[in-house]
Amino acid sequence: MRFKRGVAVTAIALTSVLSVVGCAKDSGSSNNSSGGDSGAAGCKTVDKPAAASGQTSSSASGTKVDGSALKVGMAYDIGGRGDASFNDSAAAGLDKAISDIGVKKENTKELAATDQESEDSKLTRLRQLAQGGDDPVVAIGFGYTDATVKVAAEFPNIHFAVVDGFAENAPKNITWLGFAEQEGSFLVGVIAALKSKSCTIGFVGGVNVPLIQKFQAGFEQGVKAVAPKAKIVSKYITEAGDLTGFADPPKGQVAAKGLIDQGADVVYHAAGASGKGVFAAAKDANVLAIGVDSDQYNQKTVAADKDIILTSMLKRVDVAVFDYISAVASKDLSTLPQVFDLKVDGVGYATSGGKIDDETKGWVEAYKQQIIDGKIKVDTTPSS
Repeated sequence: MRFKRGVAVTAIALTSVLSVVGCAKDSGSSNNSSGGDSGAAGCKTVDKPAAASGQTSSSASGTKVDGSALKVGMAYDIGGRGDASFNDSAAAGLDKAISDIGVKKENTKELAATDQESEDSKLTRLRQLAQGGDDPVVAIGFGYTDATVKVAAEFPNIHFAVVDGFAENAPKNITWLGFAEQEGSFLVGVIAALKSKSCTIGFVGGVNVPLIQKFQAGFEQGVKAVAPKAKIVSKYITEAGDLTGFADPPKGQVAAKGLIDQGADVVYHAAGASGKGVFAAAKDANVLAIGVDSDQYNQKTVAADKDIILTSMLKRVDVAVFDYISAVASKDLSTLPQVFDLKVDGVGYATSGGKIDDETKGWVEAYKQQIIDGKIKVDTTPSS
């Protein structure tokens, strides 16, 4: 089996040839912010890009797949099914495999990581699935990378996949499922700039690692494409090595409140279950928030705050998990893309809730097409 490397192309700085129209009044700088002005009646924009045309994305048109013989093991990240974000998106992919290709629910097993667990716990979880006859075994989250490399070597006849992970010289029975998170984040950055009135926009990251920096980088670039003088303030809940930043709603609420206190009236989070706290802070302050991974407007666990959810950056882990299970069932992993990007609907944005009007959608679709066409290269590392 060939490797699937989930890494984005080398980032190239976006060069804008559009005329710049800035915000009106400088309100000063703040810690961990990205330049800009605020205090204007609205976040001023450049000229609207040309309308999108042609094919915007491609999707697989597979033949009928029978997954009834599979036993599927899912090893979720911290928070598990019910996090309203990353894990729930993965769970939706499993549910689709059950409904669409005949995987039997009784032949699935779902286990989840716990806060601050040891590497041995991950090894034990993956071995438990493999020893129980699950094939494939799908690990959700980059934290499983090292453990999967070890366990896959012990079970060479079992298919393994890791969402967001990658390792050189790993066993060939591992498939790496990676995404162009920066591309989807660019699109919701465009939306944030179009909807902000203060011209100050916030980003909350769960853990300060390169993966989450991709979300921040694309988001910042999307904001600046529309409002070059917008002010972007950001905060990470925890630093690398402490993964609790993905599962601590109270800390997410504190982080978001800090950005709102600096003037942010739209806050985007890439913080897993901690995003529940971001929504709570936005609700308390009557500002807008942007979700991540799943269409969070439709997630039951954050239903009380859905009225402030502007959109969500869709990281289609559900698509990747479903496509991977289908590929294993059909015995052809070559059908999987090297990266789940805008071209294959691997990332995108949600329109649930009615806050994305036709005019806003026109802007977003135009930028989306430019990214697909290669006219815009989206950054993978933040500018600040």
